Amino acid sequence: MSQTRASEAGTARRSQRLRGLQLPALAWLTAVWVALWGQLSLFVVVSGALVAVSVCLVFPLPRLPMGLRVHPVHLCWLVLRFLADVVVASAQVSWTTLQLRRTPRNAVIEVDLRTESDLILTVVGEMVSLVPGSLVVEARRSTHTLFLHVLDARDEAGVEKMRREVDALERRVARALEVGLRPGQEASP
Repeated sequence: MSQTRASEAGTARRSQRLRGLQLPALAWLTAVWVALWGQLSLFVVVSGALVAVSVCLVFPLPRLPMGLRVHPVHLCWLVLRFLADVVVASAQVSWTTLQLRRTPRNAVIEVDLRTESDLILTVVGEMVSLVPGSLVVEARRSTHTLFLHVLDARDEAGVEKMRREVDALERRVARALEVGLRPGQEASP
């Protein structure tokens, strides 16, 4: 009897582990493997897939209910606008650092996000940090608040401008990933 129970328990663990194989994770790990090898060949792709399956079996991740759908047009706009923001911010940071007679006034500001999605909090925080001149110093999941260090926030108008930019970025991310804003907090684009 005890061997039967042990066998059933082992079978249940194996089937649960196999259900833990998530296609997006396997595809991503395989893509990273191919990128690390720096060449696209059948051997590299197959070996990458085998490594991905091995990693996912040894280190299983729980299923994450995302509840989102990617909207391609809004995603393209998000990426294009992000690239434009990076270029403009790079020029602004360069100009600020080249002005030797003026000392920039930096600030740490608080921005309350409108969504309750942890994914949106993470994506917005990462995108803000990738734009030169701003850096997330703290992200509070409990209140969905970002604290940003902003280069050359001269006055309250500069601080409010940065808050509006983060709000606009959050709306673009929410539209691209089709995640809704909190009720009563929808804002125009």
